[in-house]
Amino acid sequence: MEKKLTIYYTSDIHGCFSPIDYATCLPTDSGLANCMAQFRKDGNTLVIDGGDTLQGSPLTYYLSHEARDVTTLPAALLNLGGYDFVTLGNHDFDYGKQTIERYLAALNARCLCANVEGIHGVEKTAVVTIENGLRVGLTGMITPFVTQFESAENMAGITVTDAFAAAWSALSELRHKTDLTICIYHGGFEADVKTGEILSQTSENQGCRICRELGFDILLAAHQHMQAENLQIGGTYTCQPPEKAAKFIRMDVTADRGSVHAVSQLIPAGSVALPAAADALQSAEAQTARWLDTPVGRLDVPIPAEDPLTLAKNGSLLANLINQVQLEASGADISLTSLSNRVVDFPQDVTVRAIVSAYAFPNTLQTIRVTRAVLTAALERSLSYFDFAPDGSLCISDTFLRPIIQHFNYDYFSGLTVTADLYQPVGRRVRSIVYQGRELPDDQTLTLCLNNYRASGAGGYGCYKSCPLVSENLTEISDLVTQYVLQHREITVDKTKWLQFCSD
Repeated sequence: MEKKLTIYYTSDIHGCFSPIDYATCLPTDSGLANCMAQFRKDGNTLVIDGGDTLQGSPLTYYLSHEARDVTTLPAALLNLGGYDFVTLGNHDFDYGKQTIERYLAALNARCLCANVEGIHGVEKTAVVTIENGLRVGLTGMITPFVTQFESAENMAGITVTDAFAAAWSALSELRHKTDLTICIYHGGFEADVKTGEILSQTSENQGCRICRELGFDILLAAHQHMQAENLQIGGTYTCQPPEKAAKFIRMDVTADRGSVHAVSQLIPAGSVALPAAADALQSAEAQTARWLDTPVGRLDVPIPAEDPLTLAKNGSLLANLINQVQLEASGADISLTSLSNRVVDFPQDVTVRAIVSAYAFPNTLQTIRVTRAVLTAALERSLSYFDFAPDGSLCISDTFLRPIIQHFNYDYFSGLTVTADLYQPVGRRVRSIVYQGRELPDDQTLTLCLNNYRASGAGGYGCYKSCPLVSENLTEISDLVTQYVLQHREITVDKTKWLQFCSD
């Protein structure tokens, strides 16, 4: 007998609960409150979230740093939306084990994460029988790269195992006692979902392999912030929503005598918020807005937003400013930083809003000792960002655009004058590395200040993983920028163009 299930699925909300652009203060057609206004839940419906809920917006920054409670409001909102199941995303670990446990305790939804141990409130699997009698088996898991992304402090007491192995074990448990199996996976696709071309050999994203080799009926993917609807890989139906609750997934599933068919679609958040959610958010958003508009200091010049390719080629004053902060905070010889995929104007009169909009990552600082060989490898990775279009014009390499946009994996250095030849093959583009007026010798080491994400080797920078750690600063970088501007008040931004090209 045919039985139907409707799934509403969100993921990578990143604290974007309200329909507002915090950088411009303008309303947007996005946000969880708007998505939830379109959920139509009955006894044959499941509402599911794929993680990365607690971090990523000025609101959640305010809740965690100023209000000192980043769990109560997000949990209340998901409860209003009728969520049944969630899994954890890597950024949910940004606040450590106790915060996750408080969040899960406040949720009505059950948390499934089969490859995580040590967190109270996390289950490996669940079986529910919906109103029409359909037995649904669910599991969840997180990319094991969370152990690389996060500090040892945040991961204390937590064990994360391989996602594929955990998925296999969970499916083995569920398969024979359910009519339908669902994997909620905070990870993405390691291959092009249209062509099958392998794009990554790491275990960060294993969605295609899980689909092809294990045989879940449905895999709800996450982590990459890509838009994917109505896909079938192997025998598994799969999808992935974009970040910041710009859209959600509705999946309509039919099960009949052992066969499963599913159709999924991405639905825009729309312009109308769930009234109860809007009411719940009102006070916190007002407090956040007042805090964001706190004046901090003044720059000698405004820093307008430019397109990513122009910034990478000509240098970024914003990156230079962040590197100024990092160099002062660390005392390192040289520094590097990256910018988010969306670069916004940075005004001359600096407010908290400008800082947290410009640097949204929850990163902290590490100082490591590097050789010329390490720097060359890292620079070559960054220089692979550049490619040439068929007409000969400079463009961004496809490897930074597929399967997701990765402008944040291009790094800006300060303290090193680098000359590159982009007409050379990738891996042979660095022509000169000058430190304090002379070519850096092979046998000289420097101290390099960088964020903890990059120091972990993430983003294709494995050359940093074995470098000796000199020091750490556990203050978030956006806080360091705020402290720097408050202390100096009148800031002269470094105008140096640290990257030169042979044709310049």
